[in-house]
Amino acid sequence: MTKSQLLPTSNSFLGIKAVVVGASGFIGSHVVDALLARGCQVRAVARHFPGLIAESAMANSSLTIYQHDMRDRLALEQTLEGVDLVIHLASGSLPQSSNRFPHDDVKVNLLGALNLLEAARQNNVKKMVVISSGGTVYGVPNQSPISEEHPTDPICSYGITKLAIEKYVSLYRKIYGLNSIVLRLANPYGERQRLDSTQGVVPVFLGRALRHQKLEIWGDGTIVRDFLYISDAIDAILSACMYYGSEHLFNVGSGVGLSLNDLIYLIEQEVGYSLEVSYQLARGFDVPANVLCIDKVQTEFKWHPKVSASEGLHRFHRWLVKNQRVNPGT
Repeated sequence: MTKSQLLPTSNSFLGIKAVVVGASGFIGSHVVDALLARGCQVRAVARHFPGLIAESAMANSSLTIYQHDMRDRLALEQTLEGVDLVIHLASGSLPQSSNRFPHDDVKVNLLGALNLLEAARQNNVKKMVVISSGGTVYGVPNQSPISEEHPTDPICSYGITKLAIEKYVSLYRKIYGLNSIVLRLANPYGERQRLDSTQGVVPVFLGRALRHQKLEIWGDGTIVRDFLYISDAIDAILSACMYYGSEHLFNVGSGVGLSLNDLIYLIEQEVGYSLEVSYQLARGFDVPANVLCIDKVQTEFKWHPKVSASEGLHRFHRWLVKNQRVNPGT
């Protein structure tokens, strides 16, 4: 029996022992919820807790907390003992700051990922899903939408590091037989995202809109991005955990490009009033357009994005108001 056959071949996660690395972050906290809801025993790994993990998850007896730095390989090896599944979402840097601190990017993210791969190998982990960046590994695209076969020429250290991690994942698969999948995610957004973060234009714009503050855009607003609602991202990650085909690298996006000006229009439609926008000089690391081709993931996973940008913004807005993250009247 091969390693991959030891995991269920149906959609049931019941009884699986899973490790989520980067569990207290935006995507990681949703992954934790989804795995717990499906009957997994979850080990959550992060540097800080609870972070964005829900109170209900923290109180769940099937969740165990491991407060580790990914540079601590021994701690990771101990955490992965007896584990079936590892989902790696941790990142210690942002695309816009990585060029200023490339050494830190390599030390934290690349070496941390290598430690995790080695820990997975030492413990004979049956399945590993690694989240990469569809928005940065390709660089400036020469076609749209961007397929997985598109050349990779990142223009920021963050993208270079993500690409290097992908290569090491492939190396461990070829040399050691580590059953692994890489997902190149588009720009995820939705509930729990911080409105004051420097990563994620959707929460920043929506937060400022609800506070009646001016929006700032680097460039003329014609930059096009692929925005993926969080529930669609989680569905794709769970599908990857249960995928046993021959492919190992997938784009995961909405399949639809949206300019920043289009995004502002949708936010105005959602909040019901016009927004003031200030256009600034463009930044050198922003590619003009990034829309992922998702044909492969749709064919192989039988996965399809379900939430449109307007519906995603509506859900996010409703959640923000319900949880009193902003006061729409101010």
